[in-house]
Amino acid sequence: MEIFNYLEKYDYEQLLFCQDKQSGLKAIIAIHDTTLGPALGGTRMWTYASEEEAIEDALRLAKGMTYKNAAAGLDLGGGKTVIIGDPKRDKNPEMFRAFGRYIQSLSGRYITAEDVGTNESDMDQIALETEYVTGVTSYSGAAGNPSPVTALGIYQGMKATAKEAFGTESLEGKVIAVQGVGNVAYSLCKLLHEEGAELIVTDINKNAVQRAQNDFNAKAVDPDDIYDVDCDIYAPCALGATINDNTIPRLKAKVVAGSANNQLKSHEHGDILHQRGILYAPDYVINAGGVINVADELIGYNRERALHNVQRIYKNLEQVFAISNRDQIPTYIAADRLAEERIQAKKNSRSQFIINERNILDHRQ
Repeated sequence: MEIFNYLEKYDYEQLLFCQDKQSGLKAIIAIHDTTLGPALGGTRMWTYASEEEAIEDALRLAKGMTYKNAAAGLDLGGGKTVIIGDPKRDKNPEMFRAFGRYIQSLSGRYITAEDVGTNESDMDQIALETEYVTGVTSYSGAAGNPSPVTALGIYQGMKATAKEAFGTESLEGKVIAVQGVGNVAYSLCKLLHEEGAELIVTDINKNAVQRAQNDFNAKAVDPDDIYDVDCDIYAPCALGATINDNTIPRLKAKVVAGSANNQLKSHEHGDILHQRGILYAPDYVINAGGVINVADELIGYNRERALHNVQRIYKNLEQVFAISNRDQIPTYIAADRLAEERIQAKKNSRSQFIINERNILDHRQ
């Protein structure tokens, strides 16, 4: 991998390698773009097959956070960290404290949070060394369980998508097939049930399915049968890549809107949905409730304000659909364009030279 060629091609700002022999820390911080503000993105710990694979994952995820934060309307850029190691075996407090010192050395250019393989306790260790971390448990202003807030964003996004597809935002009487009934999807099902939607659910966890049946009068189907049900909306809320060559011909829904990450197996599947007239709510736009919620911690968490901001996902998706209609492009491309236009607008607004007064004073002294 020719790193500088890659960084230049996709316009990354920084790639940092962080090593601490005593704790075993091997971390890679990728900062993609800080035009809108400091880079916010979680820390993932994973057993990568090679260092190159870890680098590629950090870079890919950092760029994704730039687009996610921009499309969410946050004044934050995109970054990501990967730690090479087995989260079940290799973790220790010293590792995360050492990592916290590396974050502190960036002087606020990068703010981290939990991700796959890390948790609130790990963030607490990082917080002992730096203030540039969210999702900690050690103070009263923390955001707490993000699942209901994330679900609210999915719900608002689903209503916006229904309005575009069906001419009304009402989900009453709509048949919604929910794939996966984890914490976020359960909270989503509660909101949908309260509005009068009819739910069809599936999950490999039979207890989760039974809970949805008992609480929301949901109909249950086997995991592979969820693609074949007669429904208005298909809500992928489990694994990614469930929109693929095998599943698209089976879908009867007019809308795809759910909480899962990386729902399209490849970009061409977004093109196919567009060609078939199935309206897709781009995943990183509709599932941004979690990052919006976490971002509120940076200014002193206020739940009422965070919930208000999460409801902007409705307007964000309206903008995506407007761009899609304006430019006659699939919605996944329109989402990227929304993010890129916001970043470019900020770059344009900073075109004037601003003198750093502190540097002038230091020079004069």
